[in-house]
Amino acid sequence: MSNQAPATEQQLSRPLSPRRGRGGAVGRTHPLVWVPAVAVALVMLLPAAYLVVAAAGLAPERIVGIVLDPATARLAGRTLLLAGSVTLASLLVGVPVAWLTTRSDLPARRFFALATALPLVIPTYVGAFTLVAAFARGGLIEEWLGIVPPSPYGFWGAFVALTLFSFPYVLITVQASLRGLDPALEEASRLLGHGPLRTFVRVTLPQLRVSASAGALLVTLYVFSDFGAVSILRYSTFTRGLYLQYRSAFDRAPAALLGLLLVLMTLVVIMLEARVARDRGGQLGSRGPSRPGPRVPLGAWRWPAAAACSLIVLLGLVTPVSVIVFWMVRGLRAGEQVNVAIGAAGRSLLAAGLGALVAVLAALPVAIWAGRSRSRLARVAERASFTGYALPGIVVALALVFFGIRVVPGLYQTLAMLVFAYVVLFLPQAVGAIRASLLQVDGNVEGAARVLGSTRTATLRRVTLPLSRRGALAGGALVMLTALKELPATLLLAPTGFDTLATRVWSATSEAFYTRAAVPALGLILLGSVPLAVLMVRERRERG
Repeated sequence: MSNQAPATEQQLSRPLSPRRGRGGAVGRTHPLVWVPAVAVALVMLLPAAYLVVAAAGLAPERIVGIVLDPATARLAGRTLLLAGSVTLASLLVGVPVAWLTTRSDLPARRFFALATALPLVIPTYVGAFTLVAAFARGGLIEEWLGIVPPSPYGFWGAFVALTLFSFPYVLITVQASLRGLDPALEEASRLLGHGPLRTFVRVTLPQLRVSASAGALLVTLYVFSDFGAVSILRYSTFTRGLYLQYRSAFDRAPAALLGLLLVLMTLVVIMLEARVARDRGGQLGSRGPSRPGPRVPLGAWRWPAAAACSLIVLLGLVTPVSVIVFWMVRGLRAGEQVNVAIGAAGRSLLAAGLGALVAVLAALPVAIWAGRSRSRLARVAERASFTGYALPGIVVALALVFFGIRVVPGLYQTLAMLVFAYVVLFLPQAVGAIRASLLQVDGNVEGAARVLGSTRTATLRRVTLPLSRRGALAGGALVMLTALKELPATLLLAPTGFDTLATRVWSATSEAFYTRAAVPALGLILLGSVPLAVLMVRERRERG
């Protein structure tokens, strides 16, 4: 466009925040957007900043002693071993299953595409509870078969539980990438005489590097932050060590220092993932295909592949649900009250629902500013809002415990503090969903409204906010799903007597009351299925 272009044409080409220079001024974006966005970004930095303040109260020699303590090294080594093993296993399972359910002639392909993703609704601590209820002494295996099975406790139990219920992170991200790949390269490979396996390895797999590494990062961060499964299965990682340190010591500053060490490990992993996922031509082709990819015939491997997918569904979905139902029926026959869990379910929905609502409201200005402005400050605000992405739940909870006790004791152990923890932890999910929905719409739509005489406030209210509605719904559903499952933040920050389904499962399993844990565990799965169903229905509508 030349400098002599008419003013109206220049206006039509502008999004809501039209400054396109490298520094993009804040003033060109509506204050109703950038002011709350900056406020949200600053508030999201609060837990990490307070951890630094709390740990800084330690004497330098004590900091060195804790960092160099062999116990700290053991916790770090065990955490890295478990995270690396689970991430590798999730890639080995998730990537092939994603390809089978999107690009092959697998029998019941649509069923397996859904069923293999459903273990995501089962919290890992619920999955750990089912392993213990089935394999521990006095469990189902010993009762039914009369044999003493291998112990579920320790590394292998934690590895199995975390792999079965976190590999869908890889599966879902790779499935989405496969649906968006241009099939022309694969077809060219087949025309050159390469078989399906060689085409997958040499052509398809390199194009999946970015999505696979993104899913792997989610799995690694999930293992880093997991507290319930490793505690139930008695495998000491950083999160369990943090919790024990917090509960057993009067001086909680060492727990803050351990939390910072876990954050440092997390940041290192995020930086490594960014280097691996850097697009050096791996995501070849356009953003989306002009036609769906071809269905690759599996030939003699068709039914073995179906058997492998069936085994995954059996282990990750059917078995845990069956174990829970068995112990629930036994508990009901023994007089266990189902209505006791109804109140906990209501409290879970209240806390998770408020967390999702507040997260969406906080994410809207950040996502709109980041999606409609090239300002450096907008980028900084967006990245600051993602701080919770690098903070495990127990670290955020500890930071808010310190902050609540020392600065705002009136908010300590209140529902408001718990909701704030959910927002810190899960705000990136809402920001990402809303920003993605805005980027799918040409910014010229807002520019056209301005040319037609609409004020900036009216354009924001009538155009921009409605455009972000679909992303807000998806982000809210995702936040609600993860908030329902969040355990350590709920344990440490919930008001006294405010027990949720997650804390009910935790307390009952800790005391080996499997029948008492069964009803809230099943309730968690059922409630978690609702927001997942919302996400899947939305994705299907967008595709079709």
